[in-house]
Amino acid sequence: MSKLYLVGIGPGSSDYLTKAAIECANSVDVLVGSQRALDLFPGFAGETLVLRARNMDEMMKKLISLVDEGRNVAILSTGDPGFSGVLKPILKLQEDLDLEVIPGISSLQLAAARLQLPWDEINLLTLHGKGNSQVILDYVDNGKPTMVLPDFRVEKLAQFLIDEGINPGRKVSVCERLSYPDERIVTGNLREIAYMEFSYLCVMVVY
Repeated sequence: MSKLYLVGIGPGSSDYLTKAAIECANSVDVLVGSQRALDLFPGFAGETLVLRARNMDEMMKKLISLVDEGRNVAILSTGDPGFSGVLKPILKLQEDLDLEVIPGISSLQLAAARLQLPWDEINLLTLHGKGNSQVILDYVDNGKPTMVLPDFRVEKLAQFLIDEGINPGRKVSVCERLSYPDERIVTGNLREIAYMEFSYLCVMVVY
């Protein structure tokens, strides 16, 4: 019986691919993901489809139809499919799908490891698709560090927090391009971060 697999591929580097993810991805008929994700499986012999933000809903419906036609399909999800990944949009489209989730190592886990933060004692928050939402203000002053996946660049999020009355001297760490050779970790305060430039592949921690 055909199935849809949601495969967590970790933060980016092949070093963080799990054995389960590799075996699953190489066993299906159709492999789907961003070009960056597909590049992690250069030996894949089946059909590949590039998933882009602008065609996400249309592509998800197409993939469900491919499963209905009897093909095994895997969607590659950066990090873990269950945290700011593809699990939520798939469940919104069709709940009774024959679905299997292969968990992956989230960039949040790697950030916590790099910063030596026990991540059962922090706030975890994603702003993906939410902009610089007011929701972060409900967390940053509750006595715990807040680890967040920003929707836009972290320097804009830092400025947003300052504009909303958070102390510009508040300690912040930014983990950029985790697992890649040019990985960078910067610790400073909100004011300093607001005047720096980072790529979009970042995790931010507000202490």
